[in-house]
Amino acid sequence: MNNEEYMKQCINLALQAEGETSPNPLVGCVVTDKFGNVLSTGYHKKCGQNHAERDALLKITPEIAEGGILYVNLEPCSHYGKTPPCADLIVEYGLSKVVVGMRDVNPIVAGNGIKKLQKAGIDVEEGVLEDECKKLNEVFIKNMTKKQTFVAIKTATTLDGKIATKNGSSKWITSEKARGEVQKIRHRYDALLTSSETVLADNPSMIHKCNVLIDRTLKTLEKDYKIYKNKNIIVFYDENLAQPIKEGVRFIKTPVVDGKIDLKFVFDKLYELGVMSVLIEAGGKLNGSALKFADKIYHFIAPKVLADNEGRSCFDCRHVEDINLSDRFEIDSVERFEPDLMLTYYPISR
Repeated sequence: MNNEEYMKQCINLALQAEGETSPNPLVGCVVTDKFGNVLSTGYHKKCGQNHAERDALLKITPEIAEGGILYVNLEPCSHYGKTPPCADLIVEYGLSKVVVGMRDVNPIVAGNGIKKLQKAGIDVEEGVLEDECKKLNEVFIKNMTKKQTFVAIKTATTLDGKIATKNGSSKWITSEKARGEVQKIRHRYDALLTSSETVLADNPSMIHKCNVLIDRTLKTLEKDYKIYKNKNIIVFYDENLAQPIKEGVRFIKTPVVDGKIDLKFVFDKLYELGVMSVLIEAGGKLNGSALKFADKIYHFIAPKVLADNEGRSCFDCRHVEDINLSDRFEIDSVERFEPDLMLTYYPISR
C-alpha cells in the first residue's frame, strides 16, 4: 500500500464516528511498521474521548511502534484539552515518520503539532489526499475559520423541480431507498431545521438530537404536533410577541426583517449555542430564504413530472428577471438510489 491508500483508510476509520464527534473533527489513524505492515488503527469516537492517534497507539506498546509510521488525516494536536497532546505521545512511542492529510485549522494547533514532531526528529509528510481530508471535515473547517454554523439544505423534487402539488401532496416523491439515505445524512448534523409551514402541512416527527423550528407567529403551539415530542427543541419567533412557555422547548426572540425571521440571527445564535451544523428540511420559502447561507445542498431527484406551474417549487423566495443574477452552484457528486438520483452541490462563490 502507498501513502494515499493508508490515508484513505484513515478517512474510512474517521467516518465510523460521523455525527458523533461534534464540535471535534472526524479523525482516523493507521500505524504501520517500517515495512508497511499495519500494527494498529484507531479513530476519534466522541468529544472528550481519546483522539485517533491515542486510540491507535494505546492498543500497542512503544516497543512495537518504535521506528514505525503513523498516518492521520488531521495534524496531531500539540496542546492540552480534554485529552493530552497527541504529538507528545507520538514522540514517546518513537515513531520515525508521520504522514498528515491536512494541517489543523484550529489556531491553537495550526502547524504547532507538526513543528513539535519535527523538533523531536520525526519526519513529517503533509498534504496526502488533502482535498478529501478537507471535505471530510468541512463542518469543522467552517466552524474554526469563520466561527459560523455549517448550513446544509436537503430537498427532494420531481424532474421539473416540484416538491409537492399545489394542494400540498408530497408523499412520496422519492423511493424508500432514497429516504433511507436521508436518515444517514440527518445523522451527520447537529440539528434539523424546519418551518412552521412544514409542521402545519405535514406534521413530521423529525426525530433528532436537536430540532430547530422557525415559527414567527407561534402557530405550531395551537396543537400538539409531533415535533414537540422530541427532547431538544429550539423555536425562533417574532421578538415582539410575548414569551411562550412549553416544557422541553427553548424559545428565542428573533428580529423580523421584511416580514420574515432574520436567518442570519438564527444561524449566529445556533453557533453561540454550540450547534455546529444544521440540515434544513423545509418548503420552498424557507429553502429559498436560506439559499444565500447554504454551504451545501443535497438534491434528490425522482423520475416524475408534475408539469403543473402551480406545483410547489423547492426554492421560492424572490423574482429574478435576469438569469445571470441566479445563485450558482457546482455539482460535486451524483449518486443513484434506485430509481432516484442524489446530486450534491456547493456554492461557486459568494
